[in-house]
Amino acid sequence: MELAKTAVALGIFDGVHLGHQAVLKLAAEQMKNGLEPCAVTFSPSVVSLKKSDSGFIFGETEKVRLLKKYGVGNICSFEFNDIRNMDGEKFAKEILSEELNASFVCCGNDFRFGKNAACGVDELRKFGEKFGFSVCAADDVSYEGETVSSTKIRRALLNGDAAAARALLGRNYSITGQVVHGARLGRTIGFPTINQIFEKGQLVPKYGVYASTVAIDGKRYGAMTDIGVKPTVNYDGCPLAETNIFDFEGDLYGAEIVTEIVDFIRPEMKFGSVEELTKQLVSDEEKIRKIIDI
Repeated sequence: MELAKTAVALGIFDGVHLGHQAVLKLAAEQMKNGLEPCAVTFSPSVVSLKKSDSGFIFGETEKVRLLKKYGVGNICSFEFNDIRNMDGEKFAKEILSEELNASFVCCGNDFRFGKNAACGVDELRKFGEKFGFSVCAADDVSYEGETVSSTKIRRALLNGDAAAARALLGRNYSITGQVVHGARLGRTIGFPTINQIFEKGQLVPKYGVYASTVAIDGKRYGAMTDIGVKPTVNYDGCPLAETNIFDFEGDLYGAEIVTEIVDFIRPEMKFGSVEELTKQLVSDEEKIRKIIDI
């Protein structure tokens, strides 16, 4: 059977922000021309190899979920080391033309590929002419006069600026992961939590307490999320997102949950007693309920 012709979106897509969404839209729109949209991307580890020492924004699971959300269901994700020494023409021939049967290829203006990132959009167009696919570069997307980028999103998250991250992402920043067992201290003071672990190498937003929301079985709940390292629970030093879900009772251990971060409430604090902690958490919840009207 002949492989379906495809419209291929190229990119690392860390964050799947507004600029990335413009590229994905170009591929998705080619469905009207009978092409199957797909994305060629790279495992999150490529970010640490590139230019960011603050880590990747989203792990593989969350990135795949978001790519599908924006209309590209067929995803080809490479380990960077597997193709880093492949020159640009070989990538265009063997991956885009032969493996994916590309008829249309799109990317951002700054997309680089091939050994030592030697090739850009101009080279891609030349290879397209040779191997039978057209090339389209998406226009840059701007916010407050600056080009939207993963670097700006990382900066916003490290500063606890959930509003700026939301503006650049086009949606709330989210933490997706399986609920794991914690120390179960929260339930002893009336604030039971679900715990989600950040991956090794993943960017962790500014430590502190955030207003958040959690969707469970199609219903959205207001919530309070504490991001930080919990000394009472050892996950190889990986920080946790510890979320108290308002007005919900149930066992979510093992479930894959998406926690959306809405606003930064306060930085981490040390408390002299359980009573002081409980009083602060009550105050935090009151503040968050006013922010999140569900």
